[in-house]
Amino acid sequence: MVGLPYDCLLNPLGAVRLTFEKAVSSGSAAAVLDGKDWGATELFRQFLLDEDGLSKVPLLDQSTIKWVKPNTLVRFRGMIQDMLGNEYYVGAYKDGDTWKTNKFADASRSPIDSSSDMKIWERRLLYCVPVPGQSSWIESPQAMKNLFTDTVSPHREKRHREDPATFSDVEMAVHYSSDPSHDAPEDSPNSKKMRNDELAASSSSPPKIATEETAFGSSLCPDIGKNNFPCLVKIYDSPESELKLNDVVEFVGIFTFDPDLALARDDPDEITNDFCEDALVYLPPSKVPRLHCVAHRKLLVNDFLPGLPFELTPSAVKEVREALIGHFTAVLGNDRVAAEYMLLHLLSRVHARIDSLAVGKLSLNLTCFNKESTSVFGNQLKHAIETLLPFTQSLPLTVDYLNTATLAPRKDYKTNRLVPGILQLADGSHLTIDETSLQTGTLNSTGCENARILKTVMESQKVEYDFTYYKMEMASDIQLLILSEAKSNILPADLVLPFCPSSVNSNLEVSEEMRKAWRWYLATMKSLPHTIEPQMQKVLEDDLVAARQSDRSLGSEDFSRWLTMGRLMSVSFGERCLSKQHWEMVKELERLRKERLPR
Repeated sequence: MVGLPYDCLLNPLGAVRLTFEKAVSSGSAAAVLDGKDWGATELFRQFLLDEDGLSKVPLLDQSTIKWVKPNTLVRFRGMIQDMLGNEYYVGAYKDGDTWKTNKFADASRSPIDSSSDMKIWERRLLYCVPVPGQSSWIESPQAMKNLFTDTVSPHREKRHREDPATFSDVEMAVHYSSDPSHDAPEDSPNSKKMRNDELAASSSSPPKIATEETAFGSSLCPDIGKNNFPCLVKIYDSPESELKLNDVVEFVGIFTFDPDLALARDDPDEITNDFCEDALVYLPPSKVPRLHCVAHRKLLVNDFLPGLPFELTPSAVKEVREALIGHFTAVLGNDRVAAEYMLLHLLSRVHARIDSLAVGKLSLNLTCFNKESTSVFGNQLKHAIETLLPFTQSLPLTVDYLNTATLAPRKDYKTNRLVPGILQLADGSHLTIDETSLQTGTLNSTGCENARILKTVMESQKVEYDFTYYKMEMASDIQLLILSEAKSNILPADLVLPFCPSSVNSNLEVSEEMRKAWRWYLATMKSLPHTIEPQMQKVLEDDLVAARQSDRSLGSEDFSRWLTMGRLMSVSFGERCLSKQHWEMVKELERLRKERLPR
């Protein structure tokens, strides 16, 4: 049997063009030339899923970009930070009597005559970044590196020798340069100008990597580094409703660039002469790598975890839960009540929205912290959270910080970019806010606005995006933990618990296998569906009525919190229905908490 005449992994563009030519010659030319998929997407789906090709596709990140070949299939995992709209490009053109395609490519392989027949198609542009706060224990698999090695091409080696100082300073900026006009025909005035400029530059002096930063501002040209590896993803044949801002997605696509062409434009306004007017699109791939997406899938927390070390049976769940409670108890100075509340907090998530109410959230304010106890227990707690959750952030709440920080994203109309804010986080992120260094001071207008934004996130799990002329609320799902000396006046948490440590535990070492088990436990239990059976609903109603009769200050927020805690207590044991036993545990926890509250 003769093998397939293309390689989806090492020569994906060959597969695209071959299937295009077959579709055109088979009599489906009209539909194909209208931009409808001609079978290329299905071909890649079959390779990735049916033939287990996904495991062979390398993950594109700051380490693998040094050896991944251009025009090969790669994966990129990240959060959609900005949606840049749509881009028009020459999708198909006639070369003599033969139709050819530029789909999944930046530029055509052969010259396009101005008089040639051509079809203008459309693709979406997404600016993606590594998930903010991604923990260091999430490893980047470098599958199939041997197939892609060839790390130093003649172009890269030549530039390295010309200016080793420049190479060490900008890292991958010298490794990768490309035609920024992407879709301009190869013999167009733009492409000719760029080739001539590149030849002139290479004959006289090393390339000037900082040109784009000078022209457009450093914020548009992020350097590739450990915590900053953006990627411009081009989406084809996908409904806009499938992907939204802040989604965490794995994209599989074709990584493209041309090391013979570099960006050399004297006039930044020249950018607007092309199809897409967004300045970011025209930055060189040395700053923002391109990925032409052939398949994508939204990621869950479990997708970032290594293999489950053992089966989570009901008995195993209880053992893992008790071990995790024991660990948090040790971290928190033998305060088991605080450990129980921490577990419920870490399992919380927004699972429904009713009007302005985010059902399922459970923010926690641990009080009685000061600078000394924060340096010990606070740091231990932050470290414990970072080793267990994939996305974590810390925020030092001071007057100076509130007066200067950019918490909410804002639209920059000069660059047509969404400037990210600290609170632009993926769903499921954990944010620890340290209020112990907050001193008396005066908040300026920015500080007051930031305080209001934080309060809105705490109360309704919504982040206000600033579009200058209006503000838009974006739903979020962020776990919020506040460490403070007294009850926070700025951030009204769902639960306030005075912290009562009795000792400092110096030995907090945990095996990596146990940490893996805890990570899987938290991710799995957190996603469990949950219901309340009719018989338990009657028990809850009776208990809530009795509680209201004994304490008239109780309101709907308290009842909603108790129901949330009941659900979380059940799922912490791996149960999908609330039981009488777990409800009694919630009531006992609340009794112990209220005993600590000042009267």
